[in-house]
Amino acid sequence: MSTAGSLSTPLLDAQGPNILHEISEQGGYAYVGMSTLAAAGDLRAAEAALEVAWEQLHSGPWHSVLPIWRDAYSMACLRVAGFSYAAGEFSEAIRVLDMGLIMGGLALRKDLESAIDKATAKASLVTVSDQGAEAQCRVVPREFNDAEVLPALPMKSLSSNIVSKRSALSMEEFLCDYFLSGCPVVISECMAHWPARTKWNDMDYLKRIAGYRTVPVEVGRNYLCSEWKQELITFSQFLERIQSNDCSPAGPTYLAQHPLFDQACLTFYKDAI
Repeated sequence: MSTAGSLSTPLLDAQGPNILHEISEQGGYAYVGMSTLAAAGDLRAAEAALEVAWEQLHSGPWHSVLPIWRDAYSMACLRVAGFSYAAGEFSEAIRVLDMGLIMGGLALRKDLESAIDKATAKASLVTVSDQGAEAQCRVVPREFNDAEVLPALPMKSLSSNIVSKRSALSMEEFLCDYFLSGCPVVISECMAHWPARTKWNDMDYLKRIAGYRTVPVEVGRNYLCSEWKQELITFSQFLERIQSNDCSPAGPTYLAQHPLFDQACLTFYKDAI
């Protein structure tokens, strides 16, 4: 039997009755019944409520979905994740909670964020590193050939004006000398002090701090390609794909346009910037 305990959901406890009342007013009686059973400890009812909310989110164009059903989805995610967490299935709990952040409403967002923090801390404790004393695996090689990554620009693609380059330019200097006059400038060494410069280039660090998180990705060179598609995968899977440089028939995998840092609840970057 797991001794993981339970997830704290103060907003769900306080706002749950009002959310269920509004759902019932929209005809969601089946969801309300299953959610009530889920709160009493019925896992199957929790999973059924999650499925009902998911179907409502996909019942038409996204903008036409009633906001209350997004909150209903968040509620169901918290219920299902609570069962996974109590069973010691922390990675599954994180996956479900992330789905709540990505697809759910705003009413229970703080509960989702705090639950993810708690589940991530537990998951990190039980993760066994297989790296040993091996050399650090980097996202970007320490050395690379500029000629390979910076292809030549077409002739006359830039104006003939010389663009200034400044090191560690202050905000005041940038505003007065360049921004107000509309002059372009290349700024270097302004982020040299950011811990992210080293932390975010450490594959082990990224997997440890955010590897369990679910992120939306796009696969394919562009959305006009017939093989182009969207997927939801863990951040670890995404890192493995870009590390392997696997050129699948569908094309490269890249992060979709998505407020990733908002989803990450500050845990991913609060100590890196």
